[in-house]
Amino acid sequence: MDLEFQKYSPLPKYAFQNRYEEFEEAKHLSREELGTYPFDKMEEECGVFGLHSTETQDTFSLSQFGLFALQHRGQEACGIAVGNNGKILSVKDEGLVLDVFKTIEEPEKFMGSTVIGHTRYTTAGDKKKYNFQPFFAKNEYDQIILSIAHNGNLTNAKQLRRELEYEGVVFRATSDTEVILRLIQKNLDLGLRGAIKATMEKIEGAYSVVGITRNKFFAFRDFNGIRPLVLGAIDENTFVVASESCALDGVGAQYVRDILPGEIVYTSDNEKGLQSYLVKEDCVNKICAFEYIYFARPDSTLEGINVHEVREKSGMKIWEQAPVDADIVIGVPDSGVPAAIGFSKASGIPFRPVLIKNRYIGRSFIIPSQEMREHFVNLKLNPIISEMKDKRVVIIDDSIVRGTTSKRLVKILKNAGVKEIHFRSVSPPIIAPCFLGIDTPTKDDLISANMTKDELRKYLDVDSLEFLSVDNLVNILGSPNHCFGCFTEKYPVKNPDELAFVDQGD
Repeated sequence: MDLEFQKYSPLPKYAFQNRYEEFEEAKHLSREELGTYPFDKMEEECGVFGLHSTETQDTFSLSQFGLFALQHRGQEACGIAVGNNGKILSVKDEGLVLDVFKTIEEPEKFMGSTVIGHTRYTTAGDKKKYNFQPFFAKNEYDQIILSIAHNGNLTNAKQLRRELEYEGVVFRATSDTEVILRLIQKNLDLGLRGAIKATMEKIEGAYSVVGITRNKFFAFRDFNGIRPLVLGAIDENTFVVASESCALDGVGAQYVRDILPGEIVYTSDNEKGLQSYLVKEDCVNKICAFEYIYFARPDSTLEGINVHEVREKSGMKIWEQAPVDADIVIGVPDSGVPAAIGFSKASGIPFRPVLIKNRYIGRSFIIPSQEMREHFVNLKLNPIISEMKDKRVVIIDDSIVRGTTSKRLVKILKNAGVKEIHFRSVSPPIIAPCFLGIDTPTKDDLISANMTKDELRKYLDVDSLEFLSVDNLVNILGSPNHCFGCFTEKYPVKNPDELAFVDQGD
């Protein structure tokens, strides 16, 4: 079926590396003893971006702007692949988006009609350069004929890789993204749409993919829609696909809609514009709930739901669920702040932005000394003491994962002279790891999986503790059709008995 587009006028943290292993004197210490940083949040996924036009565009700048808007989804590496006049040129490297683009000496070479890009955060496996995206496949003349970028995890990557290797396919990396690439490449004799359809019918898990051939553009999304993917238009000839709508804003594109679960959008030789094909007609969207709680930028809209509004409503809802007498409410930057504002609106307790976040701090500190770790806490988040001394304070945070961050934050507030501390998490207790594209600690490291709420309250040393209930989260999102696996251990995709020993975080 054709996509019906209106005409649109143009609109005016490196990821933590396990580098403590490099320190000979620290090899006998555990990760907890070393005090690894950044803090214990659910770590980012990856971000994908794609643009296709019937005319040559400044794809160098537009891809840079789009990926910069998605920088929060991955800070380890980034890359682009540009299509122009039947040729594909790719560049990718370690570092933040602006740092990588500054190394490109001849930007004019990356001007074309089509581009895909990727910001990378590795959730498991090998962090070597050969796993940086986009991935590409070459023909016998050493010419790139196919390139893709992927966000998500395949749960059957190991099995599929073995099958392909048995057939003689040679893999050059350890990422499950290459499994997708090689399956499409293997089936190209079916035509582009047929190759993607055959690939989607083989792979399992969570994925949002953008890609190009030498003369075509495509994007597709898993049958549960777990990882986000949105579609926009700069004008009637130029379309954009990205992990979040904030990337559309970054390149002056208007939001059109979200790519549907199980949908392929693509260009073809025989038909004009962007085409759409549903591999399965009866898919149910189960986008990850944690996108709204923490991952997505607050100015993004996913599946018609604004992220900032969800976070503000979560603060209002947890006030209804667990009211408390207090003098001020504070939010842990950044995602806890909208929820704190919502809590303040519902309760009438004044909101005070008194936790100051250092936005220029690195993301891969190795701090073997306990004394230095204590100093680092205040370097990352520092309170305005005069605003909270002798006050009863409500702390609003997006989640509690390992609990170490929350405990250190409580200590900061106690040192500032806070009279009472009431902790509110606007996500339900995280009791299970994610295997669908999020860097989650093992179940043994998830504090809510190993402590009762009262045990955790005592561990944090707070006067009261409450988590948003799953029912209230469902109420805020307006539907039970989301992935709540990390809260319920019930996943839209079957949990594999053993994750593949490949890099599954792209």
